[in-house]
Amino acid sequence: MKFLSSHHPLSGHFRAALQREGRLCGSVPISVIATYDAKISTICKYINSEAESNFLIVLSLVLRAASKLDNLVTSVDEQLSLQRRNPLLPEIIHALVDRESRLSESLSIEVIRIPSSVEKTVEPLVLTISSNGYYVDVIAQELGVNEASKVFISGTIGKASSDMRLYYNAPECLLMDQLSEPHVNLASHDKGSLNARASYLSGQEVFGDAILAAVGYSWKSSDLFHEDVSLRTYYRLLVHMMPSGVYKLSREAILAAELPMAFTTRSNWKGSFPREILCTFCRVHRLSEPLFESSIDLAGSCKKSKVQSVKKDTNGAPVTSSCGKSTGTIGDFKCEIKIFSKRQELILQYKPKESYKKQTDAMQSSALKVLLWLNTFFENPDMTTETLSSSAEKLGIQFSPDIFSKKFMFCQSVHKFGSTRHQSSKPINYSCINQPNNIVSDKACSICGDNSEITPSNGSLACVSYSISLVTEGEFLKEHIESSEAFEFEIGSEAAISRLEAVVTQMSVGQSSFFNMELPPQEFILAAAGDSAATQSLLSSRRCILEYAVTLLQVTEPLEERMEQALFSPSLSKQRVEFAVQHIRESRAASLVDFGCGSGSLLDSLLDYSTSLEKIAGVDISGKGLARAAKTLHPKLNRNSSAEVPSNETRSVLLYKGSVTNFDSRLYGFDIGTCLEVIEHMEEEDASLFGEVVLKSFCPRILIVSTPNYEYNSILQKSTSSGQEDDPDEKNKPKFRNHDHKFEWTRAQFNHWASDLAERHNYDVEFSGVGGKADVEPGFASQIAIFRRRDSSLKNVELEHHYESIWEWSSDNM
Repeated sequence: MKFLSSHHPLSGHFRAALQREGRLCGSVPISVIATYDAKISTICKYINSEAESNFLIVLSLVLRAASKLDNLVTSVDEQLSLQRRNPLLPEIIHALVDRESRLSESLSIEVIRIPSSVEKTVEPLVLTISSNGYYVDVIAQELGVNEASKVFISGTIGKASSDMRLYYNAPECLLMDQLSEPHVNLASHDKGSLNARASYLSGQEVFGDAILAAVGYSWKSSDLFHEDVSLRTYYRLLVHMMPSGVYKLSREAILAAELPMAFTTRSNWKGSFPREILCTFCRVHRLSEPLFESSIDLAGSCKKSKVQSVKKDTNGAPVTSSCGKSTGTIGDFKCEIKIFSKRQELILQYKPKESYKKQTDAMQSSALKVLLWLNTFFENPDMTTETLSSSAEKLGIQFSPDIFSKKFMFCQSVHKFGSTRHQSSKPINYSCINQPNNIVSDKACSICGDNSEITPSNGSLACVSYSISLVTEGEFLKEHIESSEAFEFEIGSEAAISRLEAVVTQMSVGQSSFFNMELPPQEFILAAAGDSAATQSLLSSRRCILEYAVTLLQVTEPLEERMEQALFSPSLSKQRVEFAVQHIRESRAASLVDFGCGSGSLLDSLLDYSTSLEKIAGVDISGKGLARAAKTLHPKLNRNSSAEVPSNETRSVLLYKGSVTNFDSRLYGFDIGTCLEVIEHMEEEDASLFGEVVLKSFCPRILIVSTPNYEYNSILQKSTSSGQEDDPDEKNKPKFRNHDHKFEWTRAQFNHWASDLAERHNYDVEFSGVGGKADVEPGFASQIAIFRRRDSSLKNVELEHHYESIWEWSSDNM
């Protein structure tokens, strides 16, 4: 009696079972006992590890244990139920039944039916549970069976606190005596009705239709707990099974956010961190928690200490760390990751090639690499094993194809999602989002609002508000899908869908833009929509597109620029441009190539000055950066060319995509080459290679190279409180100015690099800089080397076109 009155989840089922009629009175389904008694479930998994994914094994073990207590419990005919051999006294039963009747009312609960055929759509249902009924019996009837013992129940789906579970029919041919056998499986049963979607969600083989419901008894109350489960809930569960989906949901921006391609800084990363996402991914797929093993290279040795200690990272998660002394240089930490099944089968192992100054950066970057690789599979689950293995090998990931395929066998049937990262788009056909009665006009529209000249650049944080609507073509009806009053993302990290980022980079603070997109996979739309049923109806009946309305609210410059702006006026970047312009004027240069031009900030600035330049070229490895450069340069070049008195003599501008460590004869022998704040973004060996290629092969008459002076960092970081925002534990150590810097040189290191190059390639070199003074410690903030070719003659070179021509402008076409 004491147990029946308790808040144990099973006691609620026992009380409800007493209200069942006839021979079922007091009988409790074995599946309920196996599901809701955590101790029994744990013991079963300990006895047989396959019980984790085979519910029949759990039932078999419960039944065998019950058979040894035949003096206390008995089975009910051939049903999969147990009841007391000696029934409770009638007065006890009546007291409990009367209490339940007084406390309970009829309930209407929204649930989801998941058909076994993936060709059929999931659909919402409403179950009505009477005050004197057993809710599992009601679900059984909806599944087409006559009572609860023929229904199996999964573990919790989604958050454990929600008690959301899948209910599905026991195989029709399953009998009590079969469950009594030591080895139970479904191999002999017809798998034609295997429910891939339900199996995928539950981690167990589910046959026939299934009901997804959040109803049951909890530890918190003796009353029946229930929550409505909508179509939106179901589709969010599916999205949550994807690595990118976990990130999208953490940002509440399913149709705007993307899992970033790089972990930059903790302050710039928004949403759940990579380690947390990877742990969530393993949890929802019922894998063991991922193992993170950090290592430190010992000074003067490539060996790693094998002494391990368990500590917690900044997120409170356990991290295995190999202890040793740090060399004190960047690149000390690496973090290996291993992912195991619940049965401790090694599924995946990642051995990173890169190393990091901080342990947390190593861990987060490694977790992100694994997530991005997993995401390629989830976006294209039909890819061949060879393709998947090839992509894994490039990243340093080793995995077992057989075990991997087994663990994610239902992805091909369930995830036909594809990617939202590179949705196609087309020009908008209408002018205003705020039309009455949800009717959209069909006038063209572009970016509107005054130009504040505060624009986002690579590495900056853009904060936008947006609204996304589903719009029907032809009838121009519109339904709101998703919105955010403040969505922040880092430019250049691909943390937003590509079209959104491309539009925002063309805007200034305060401006708004309207554009439309082809539909992403419908599952993403239904997961984002507030009324998924209405949205699903609209999608199935009409051709639709997505409309985005975006306003740029704020731009936060990268930490490097904020530090420089706090100390220097004009900024260091402007001083570098003015330094280059001065040498262009003095040399009367007619041609210039900017190595590592990025988004064209130097080229754009040069057009504001009166110079002798007739031909300008830019080279960069980033296609996106070059596209932004072209969009920025084109209107300014047209204005200058059409002016009565042009501000400069520019005749042509060309942008090329390629690595600055490769030679292209089209850029041979230019008057001036510039490479401003670029080499520190390369590995040191690549910076040395660039020096060799540019002086030996490109042979510019003058080459200007600038790079940060590491000795100046302590002054910069003291100039702004933001200097330590990411490193509370490293307050006394100068940091690199940018998270993407692979190295930063002292004056002596830079002088040695430049002098050695100049001597070997017949150049003279002099040193200068901007920000600070040469004769005042610690010198210039940006140190600059100016190389001048000693020999004025040029040799003939063979044609070598290793660059891709991205964009070209010519005054002859004006």
